[in-house]
Amino acid sequence: MSGITFSEVAKSYDKTSIVQKSASEKLFELLSIKPTEDVLDLGCGTGDLTVKIRKITSGKVIGIDVEKEMIEKSLNKYGKKNITFKVKRAEEINYKDEFDVIFCNSAFQWFKNPDIVLQKCYEALKTKGRIGIQAPARKVYSPNFIQAIEEVKKHPKTKDVFKFFEEPWFFLESAEEYKELFERNNFEVLYAEIEEKHTKHTPEEVYNIFNSGAVAGYLNPKYYKIPIDETYAKAFREIVKENFYNQVDEEGKVELVFYRVYLIAKK
Repeated sequence: MSGITFSEVAKSYDKTSIVQKSASEKLFELLSIKPTEDVLDLGCGTGDLTVKIRKITSGKVIGIDVEKEMIEKSLNKYGKKNITFKVKRAEEINYKDEFDVIFCNSAFQWFKNPDIVLQKCYEALKTKGRIGIQAPARKVYSPNFIQAIEEVKKHPKTKDVFKFFEEPWFFLESAEEYKELFERNNFEVLYAEIEEKHTKHTPEEVYNIFNSGAVAGYLNPKYYKIPIDETYAKAFREIVKENFYNQVDEEGKVELVFYRVYLIAKK
């Protein structure tokens, strides 16, 4: 069995996760973390944004991620920055009234049981504490990526295997649906919006952005009903990359489109 997981993604995540980090800027603005607040970074990845949180507040800062390799990288880079990093699934957090803020950037889409996660987050927050998320939204979260995957679906080299792929992501189609999700888990939603973001990149950059997260779903063996091998993975990558090159404009750039939900809620 071959393929890729976030373990492999972690090796190059710092260089390829430019979209996730850029999207976090608005989340920081909306949450407006105060200088002494205690913060949980939910789905902290390799810790780059966790250390940014540490620079804002003198309070307790904890970063958790389900992937051991991501946490190992966080510890290697920021283990001496007075941040606690833990390997843990979001559904398994067991904090009680401990945090003023829960920061969740580009991770919410991976939570298979969002209601359970939100219930755990509610318990983890202090009274009037707040949670902020930024995540890809809508089934067509990136039309560029979806166009490339459509090629994979029909290509002779990949179609017979790809039909056994089951999407691991959780997407809702409107800001109102995200608002309702949080409200049914007792949160008061202060802000909810789906933003359509356009940026220009070379095809190679778009391919690297794809490899910073999406590929850990599309080429992860556990999301297929049958084993996948290196021949399939190689063909998949080639088809996706070629499609990105086919998306270039007259300047040789791809207009990359992402739909992202931003939501702030209060306990």
